[in-house]
Amino acid sequence: MIKYISIAIVITMLTSCGNKQTEEAVTESTVNENLVELTDAQLKNAEIQTEKIYQRAIASLLKANGTLEVPPQNLISVSAPMGGYLMSTKLLEGMHISKGELIAVMEDQQYIQLQQDFLTAKAHFSSIEAEYKRQKDLNESKASSDKVFQQAQASYLSQKVLIKSLEEKLRLIGINPATLNEDNISRSIKIYAPIDGFVSKVNMHVGKYATPTDVLFELINPADVYLKLTVFEKELHKISVGQKLIAYSNAQPDKKYGCNVYLIGKDVSPEGFVRVHCRFEKNDISLIPGMFMNAEIEVLSDSAWAIPTEAVVGFEGKQFVFIQTDNKKYELQEVVALSSEKGFTHITFTDSAVWSNQAFVTKGAYALLMKMKNAEEE
Repeated sequence: MIKYISIAIVITMLTSCGNKQTEEAVTESTVNENLVELTDAQLKNAEIQTEKIYQRAIASLLKANGTLEVPPQNLISVSAPMGGYLMSTKLLEGMHISKGELIAVMEDQQYIQLQQDFLTAKAHFSSIEAEYKRQKDLNESKASSDKVFQQAQASYLSQKVLIKSLEEKLRLIGINPATLNEDNISRSIKIYAPIDGFVSKVNMHVGKYATPTDVLFELINPADVYLKLTVFEKELHKISVGQKLIAYSNAQPDKKYGCNVYLIGKDVSPEGFVRVHCRFEKNDISLIPGMFMNAEIEVLSDSAWAIPTEAVVGFEGKQFVFIQTDNKKYELQEVVALSSEKGFTHITFTDSAVWSNQAFVTKGAYALLMKMKNAEEE
């Protein structure tokens, strides 16, 4: 009898231990629901790689837009300083012109009058100069009064001023006073291109009268075209001189142009933005002033933990990474993905002090996620 009682007690104890171990296994499974363990074969097939992660400066893209401009010295408005009738021109918008090239011929009777006034004043100057010298000699010998000498001197100086001013007027309309004489008086003047560039506007047609304030043509030298961006004041602290950016047009978004910031405006518009001027790294004749452009500026902010982008997996609208807890064991950890650049994603997690020194799965994270979810479904 005692023998049977002993056997029953042993069976009861074994049953009790088995139930306890089962409960502990169930509890452990519940606690470690984010834990996945691989066999040697699974580890080999998944090609798992792990490494520690480090903090890096977060680089994000600041988007802006603007237009292509040229500096004032490269944008020329051509006019006739004294006005006149446009008698001939061959210019068309978009046409290339070279510096010194004839671009227009103007006619007006005032050109004739100006040349006449100059030659007449020049002719009178000889006699006035001779009288001045004669009165000067007489005055020095006391043979003439000071009053007469002063009158002769005033006439002499006035005539010099008149001739000089007429010379400048002639030069203003393109006539060389040194070569002008009574045999080559002309009713027309010629206008030459002041720069190498292109014709952007033709505002006059042949036969039309132009006043001195009328712009006949507008010329552009696109050799120094630049990008003028509009940046809001709150983003201005992220931009500095020398900073690089990429520009592109809406028509050709895949064609990128390298630029760098060379000037930042010092005033804020009523709308709250500042003008930022950027130079192109390479000149391109296809860039036309007035063209609308988009820009992406890479800016840096605070540091954050950076992990290869393929190490971050998404599930049910959240982002996760795997951390190696033991040999062939990996734990799922929820993170917040901030931004991605150059193959890395910046992340944050609840307790960076705990996780920063861990080995993160950098390759094979998606395979681990699938293994974990498949196991849950089973």
